[in-house]
Amino acid sequence: MNKKKLYWQVPFLLVLIIGSIVIVRRQHAMPYQHNKGFIFGTVYNITYQSDEDLQSQIEAELKKVDETFSTFDSKSLISQVNQNKPVKVNQMFREVFTLAETISKETDGAFDITVAPMVNMWGFGFKTGLHPSKQKIDSLHQIVGYNKVKLVGNTIRKQDSRTMLDCSAIAKGYGSDAIARLLLRNGVENFMVEIGGEIVTKGNSEKRLPWKIGVTKPTEDSLNTKQEFETVLNVTDKAMATSGNYRNFYYKGGKKYAHTIDPKTGYPVQHSLLSATVLAKNCATADAYATSFMVMGIEKACKLLDRHPELMAYFIYSDTKGNLKVWYSPSMEGKIVE
Repeated sequence: MNKKKLYWQVPFLLVLIIGSIVIVRRQHAMPYQHNKGFIFGTVYNITYQSDEDLQSQIEAELKKVDETFSTFDSKSLISQVNQNKPVKVNQMFREVFTLAETISKETDGAFDITVAPMVNMWGFGFKTGLHPSKQKIDSLHQIVGYNKVKLVGNTIRKQDSRTMLDCSAIAKGYGSDAIARLLLRNGVENFMVEIGGEIVTKGNSEKRLPWKIGVTKPTEDSLNTKQEFETVLNVTDKAMATSGNYRNFYYKGGKKYAHTIDPKTGYPVQHSLLSATVLAKNCATADAYATSFMVMGIEKACKLLDRHPELMAYFIYSDTKGNLKVWYSPSMEGKIVE
């Protein structure tokens, strides 16, 4: 009986082994596609293993995201909401708005998609020293605040019609997620999607190794010519986003600060954090939390991270002597390549 079982099992094992070899060889023979372009006011780079060039599908999907969230297009969905037109929002808008609302609550308002008027009001005041008056800043508190807008069914309701929405601190991450989902729907198992530094990866790179992504060092290089990395991370099957004014700082009392406005106060933050990199299950989440941490500073960010072990963070900050220092989540240690 045992011999008969063995005779039956051997052919199945041979088929399994041969099938595995064929699949592995096909995987190695399948080329990697490289698509580049311009969207959301920035550059995208997408690398993926596929016999088919999917750029036309990628561009169509990015166009949908842009037509939903671009504040530079007067006909976009978000622009129509800002113009108080009676429009119904789409699925993309609902997903982003709901996630933004959740993260705003989790961060006690450090993340806020209504903060744009405050950011715009400060403008180039950092360089000129001509800061807005307290009266002007206080007046904006009437229209800035994530709790002043609600999603009711398929419509946005505002407490004040002057309130404006700007999803730029989450839309690029969401765009990267949208392309990652498109690639998965097309059966792609190995890819890296990068839109303006917001990244989603899966599987392996062309070198048959995990995807490695550099974290840029915050240096004063306005022409963006140095591209010096603070570290390199192994970011496979994860999403990664970095927030920080890498080459734009202002000085006060001899100390360096990033150009980040606190939505709750209307004033620039004054803490030591210069760059926040976040790894999460999706890029929209990583994008929003990276922005939040730049507002919160290291101490508050670390307390939030204790409540959210699913997030990993890598912070670059300035110590009391002006030297760059690093802090990262304990769970990030296994991701650091160099």
